[in-house]
Amino acid sequence: MDLFSSAADNNASRNAPLAERMRPRALDEYVGQEHLLGPGKMLRSLIESDQVPSLILWGPPGSGKTTLARVIANATSAHFIFFSAILTGVKEIREVLKEAEDELKYHAKRTILFVDEIHRFNKAQQDAFLPYVERGIFTIIGATTENPSFEVIAPLLSRCKVLVLNPLNESEIATILRQALTDLERGLGSSGVAADDNALAFIAEQSGGDARIALNTLETAARLAKNGQVTLETAREALQKKALLYDKGGEEHYNVISAFIKSMRGSDPDAALYWLARMIEAGEDPLFILRRMVILASEDIGNADPRALQIAMSSVQAFQLVGMPEGRIILGQAVTYLATAPKSNASYLGIDAALAEVRRSGALPVPFHIRNAPTKLMKELGYHQGYQYAHDFQEGYAFQEHLPDQLRGRKFYEPTERGYEKSIKERMAWLKSLGKRAADEDSAATPNSPSTLKE
Repeated sequence: MDLFSSAADNNASRNAPLAERMRPRALDEYVGQEHLLGPGKMLRSLIESDQVPSLILWGPPGSGKTTLARVIANATSAHFIFFSAILTGVKEIREVLKEAEDELKYHAKRTILFVDEIHRFNKAQQDAFLPYVERGIFTIIGATTENPSFEVIAPLLSRCKVLVLNPLNESEIATILRQALTDLERGLGSSGVAADDNALAFIAEQSGGDARIALNTLETAARLAKNGQVTLETAREALQKKALLYDKGGEEHYNVISAFIKSMRGSDPDAALYWLARMIEAGEDPLFILRRMVILASEDIGNADPRALQIAMSSVQAFQLVGMPEGRIILGQAVTYLATAPKSNASYLGIDAALAEVRRSGALPVPFHIRNAPTKLMKELGYHQGYQYAHDFQEGYAFQEHLPDQLRGRKFYEPTERGYEKSIKERMAWLKSLGKRAADEDSAATPNSPSTLKE
């Protein structure tokens, strides 16, 4: 049985991995899960008031489930017990239950029991907890990467609040990496190692939302750094070494995911299924695979087949409902659909071109005729004057400029001739012909019923 304590956290061995040493000890050090721990959010308030109920923390690896338990341990006045379903047997469970009873009986102190990987307990083991939760002997906090609807027995689940932890985004991962670089007590601050922004961004991007992977990669990169500087190349080398060392079956994790994406982009369903099978057999997190599929549906298919993004998102929801092993069927269906769909990266190129223009030209003024005019002064200043309400025209289209004057006529989105984008391109050409005709006639189309100050 392993007890949490502030002293143990503060005196963590320098030989422990960086990811272990950098576990937050208090709420203010915790990064991510703002929907649960942001100011005024439910879980933060419960922790600060020491009124944490029984919880099931459900989230992918590296999202901070165990770390959150440590934070609760350090913030609560309750007796706190941690044990893992992997290492605990019936004997240990009985000892824990007896310990919790004694704390309440002799010290009038409630116990919070944190169960890591609770989904690994069988039904009989989970049943053993139930009467103690019902009697208030202890509050249970379970952590799981699996859908608790299928992995936690219904009576226990009904007495717990299920909280979903999201994968950390790249910005949050980068923040954690910077903290590790500057922390003198537990991190790399005393080593003199620095890292450039490109290296940190690469590690954050490649970590798949897993803070543990990101920190372990940074630690390897720091050991490889020349002259104390972690560069992009150093980060790439560190990631390769880690993948070869830790991936199941010697899988080169990021080479395989790259082959998988390129196979779908290249409209090769057979190869895509092969690389998918490789990742499933290697024990890859299916949600990591699904996230990459969602990105591909928008980046590489886009409006050539707008249903692709719907299929990808539906596959995420369906997989979360079903889980493995049946989830492989959902993955296979989604992969073959994305691989055989018509391809276009026009939307991807369009938003990147628009972002580049904004960064180049800055905040150009909004044309007066498409500004809102909710006050008399704004109307007097010319806001909204000359605006043409599209629905007042026969074709539902009013020829007018919507870009800033400096960008008049600029094109960012250029649809292809593939899939549904061909129809989009034809419609855009038709609208352009309407506008040209209106310009040639030097007048707009005749309104059916002119509108005033419509948005």
